[in-house]
Amino acid sequence: MYSLARNLLFNFSPESVHYFSMNCLRMACSIPFVQHQIQQHFTPQSPHLVKDIFGLHFKNPVGLGAGFDKNALYLNELQNLGFGFVEIGTVTPLAQAGNDKPRLFRLPKDKALINRMGFNNDGVQVVKNRLAAWKNSTTNNQLIVGGNIGKNKVRANEDAWKDYEICFKELFDVADYFVVNVSSPNTPGLRELQEKDALLKILGQLQNINQGKKNPKPLLLKIAPDLTQEQLDDIVALSFEVQLSGLVATNTTISRANLQTAQSTVNAIGAGGLSGKPVTQRSTEVVDYLSKQTQNKILIIASGGIFTANDAKEKIQAGASLVQVWTGFVYEGPSIVKNICNGLT
Repeated sequence: MYSLARNLLFNFSPESVHYFSMNCLRMACSIPFVQHQIQQHFTPQSPHLVKDIFGLHFKNPVGLGAGFDKNALYLNELQNLGFGFVEIGTVTPLAQAGNDKPRLFRLPKDKALINRMGFNNDGVQVVKNRLAAWKNSTTNNQLIVGGNIGKNKVRANEDAWKDYEICFKELFDVADYFVVNVSSPNTPGLRELQEKDALLKILGQLQNINQGKKNPKPLLLKIAPDLTQEQLDDIVALSFEVQLSGLVATNTTISRANLQTAQSTVNAIGAGGLSGKPVTQRSTEVVDYLSKQTQNKILIIASGGIFTANDAKEKIQAGASLVQVWTGFVYEGPSIVKNICNGLT
């Protein structure tokens, strides 16, 4: 059924389809009977799926990665599709429009996407208020919501820590955990912040604030799949130094190796982060390496090329505690959470 709808929707621009589809789902969920039917059909029910991690209670280990619901607009709808957790953002202190359109592209032959969105979002204050209103509403069924935070494009890298601090402070009371995003390839110079000294300044500052709170929040770092072994070793050392709760591995890649899509098409698309099936293997390798190097003492959320239960199993066997989908959601449709969870039980 979804494959027919996907074939139709893939005739239109990806970004337009994204908002059209989610707004249709919102309309459906505004009717109590229909919302109940959606929830019953798509939500996994097995108690064996429950995960207690980071001091948080996840109803299942399948989450939605950052970038899908950037502005916390669709939490009720995503909850009804069975997600165990949703990561909003990336959120920046000031609202920003992101990069010029078109900025999201499909590669169907590769079951992949290329995006260069550029942290388009409504700004931390708007997102904070929206998330607070949702958490206080009757629709909240204890969905775990993570806050993925970043810096504005206009902020110089040497002062980037200020933007992360602003977002952390503003979202502290409404986000269940935090992910520091320094690995998107779509904000100029952002990946330079993955270097050890720059990261230490950002993470050290956030952890100082965090540990001064009565109830500190889990603090994680999202990393790129393109890091060298030396850079991964630096990440491991830094994770222990600042006592990170976990790592999200991985973000999109700038590699274009071994694609089935015609090179001319890929060249015409241009810059951006590649996600989906082409990232599966490298993401699993990074998860496995980090798990072994940290001796499973730093928890890992795996993201990258997860479409099926077998994909999720590979990540979990490599050392992940939780998994996130994004591109897989686009290609597999609304049953992806239930299908993965059924395969994990």
